[in-house]
Amino acid sequence: MFAEYSSSELLSIFAMQGVAGLILFSVFVLMALGLAIIFGQMGVINMAHGEFMILGAYVTYLTSNVFSTYLPDFFSIYFILAMILAFIAAAALGALVEWSMIRHLYNRPLDTLLATWGLSLILQQLYRTVFGAREVGVTLPDWLMGSYQLTETIELPINGLFVMCLALGISLAVALLMYRSRWGTQVRAVVQNRPMAGAVGINTAKVDRITFALGCGIAGVAGSAFTMIGSTGPTSGQLYIVDTFLVVVFGGASSLLGTIASAFSISQAQSTMEFFMSGSMSKVLTLLFVVVILMLRPQGLFTLKVRR
Repeated sequence: MFAEYSSSELLSIFAMQGVAGLILFSVFVLMALGLAIIFGQMGVINMAHGEFMILGAYVTYLTSNVFSTYLPDFFSIYFILAMILAFIAAAALGALVEWSMIRHLYNRPLDTLLATWGLSLILQQLYRTVFGAREVGVTLPDWLMGSYQLTETIELPINGLFVMCLALGISLAVALLMYRSRWGTQVRAVVQNRPMAGAVGINTAKVDRITFALGCGIAGVAGSAFTMIGSTGPTSGQLYIVDTFLVVVFGGASSLLGTIASAFSISQAQSTMEFFMSGSMSKVLTLLFVVVILMLRPQGLFTLKVRR
């Protein structure tokens, strides 16, 4: 596989695919962080997570159209506003879903899985009815276009660099919320011992609702970022839900650090192998590697240490 390339060519290939892997890693982190919060902190298997992501993508698409039609002079700043609106829309829908459905299904993982799978089908049909079956794309502002020439063979797209910075910023914000805020302390208390957390005065229902809304809001931001690297359709979210669950489970469901480390490992492996073999074969080998690791370490790469 490597014999037909010289050492300098292999070095360039690995560097080029490494840069592409960093962009894929950033998307995986944005997608998986919200799911890690919902699945890891609440134990809810949200099969509709991809549809919350696509909601953010469609909000970005609508914002792009509004600015290009009615506010062309401010088109350069629309993407920042679009991400804020995507977060608000997805978080609001998440809070509504938690209040109307999820709160009745806690400690019933199979029922939650089936209910959220049904919700994903409903949202897909809703998107198809409102936006049509065809995929849509957004027009990026000029400051997100172009690329930086790192070497003669390696270019770093500006929109990819923006996604990396966005993923880093959101990861740091989530870490600060989880480990340096009163709300984060309450979340971790509820995760470790829900009855005791309620006994000391923590409103566990409110913590659950905010947690679910936050996870869905981050998925909305991921959808907004997704529009920079691909087109958006009613079923686009389902194309990434398996990879997202794979990242969360491999990293350790309750560990944000594990989610980031898992996203980096899987994205770099897929990006590099896709150059030398077909995309389907690279996914098969990545999945096989993850399965072997999980057989040896079922709790994932990282896990919370809880005194029992």
